[in-house]
Amino acid sequence: MISIKDVSKAYKTQQALKRVSLTIQPSTCFGLIGPNGAGKSTLMKIVCGVLQEYNGEVTVRGINPAQYDQAVKKELGYVPQDIVLTEELSAIDNLRFFGGVYGLRGKELEQRMKEVLALVGLEERGKDKVSTFSGGMKRRINIGCALLHNPSVIVMDEPTVGIDPQSRNYIFDIILALKKEGKTIIYSSHYMEEVQYLCDDMALIDLGVVVESGNLMEIIQKHSKQGVYVEGQDIMKEQLQSFGMLIEKGNGYLVSSDTPLETLQQIATYVREHQLHVQRLELSQTSLEDIFLLLTGKKLRD
Repeated sequence: MISIKDVSKAYKTQQALKRVSLTIQPSTCFGLIGPNGAGKSTLMKIVCGVLQEYNGEVTVRGINPAQYDQAVKKELGYVPQDIVLTEELSAIDNLRFFGGVYGLRGKELEQRMKEVLALVGLEERGKDKVSTFSGGMKRRINIGCALLHNPSVIVMDEPTVGIDPQSRNYIFDIILALKKEGKTIIYSSHYMEEVQYLCDDMALIDLGVVVESGNLMEIIQKHSKQGVYVEGQDIMKEQLQSFGMLIEKGNGYLVSSDTPLETLQQIATYVREHQLHVQRLELSQTSLEDIFLLLTGKKLRD
């Protein structure tokens, strides 16, 4: 469906992407994961044809984005990170504008607006001004504008940023429904738990470089290790280094170990003998965020 080969992109002195190569299969949800400034948005704009000056090769259905004609553009739906709605217009008027941009007219446009409003759960608020909407509602209409023309490829750039949990779950339901319809979705986020829930394949990006890519479950199996999570005000990094490799996690440390039960007992004995105050001491599995930290040495939400 989508082929990305040796793509590089620079903004003046800043290198946004460095020889990125990815393959995105049809009818899958592909996650682009990385901190802010990793290059995710730049790559998505290249795929959608918004950015056309770059080095490398990108094709969608065998076509270069710089050569998109109207027929190809109708296969793409782009949800930018920024809200693109006109606040003083109603939700319906915003949808009507974007439907017109995609070439929809008359009864077809009216029918699609009804379907999209129902999909994003705002059929009762269609005539209300967007300025009266919560952040989550605006995000949902923002997504709806990209779905009006029923595209086969949907590119979503951090669609859940700054919204409430209820709207986030609603957006998850929208994406899962699109997957069932066989849509191909590119989903960028810096929230690992979202990608683990939604995506089939993924790429970890840091400083414009792909540090890992492939099937999500295979990546987890490849890098995941059992360990022991330790958290406490008295616990210092130096005290745990002898028990295994450490990963800073939350307010504590994950101690990687091939024999986690034995390591748990050893740490429990150590803290008891040294009269250390421990808030949490438990078996733990390496998360996707832990894997990103292992591969890059950086926390995901820098």
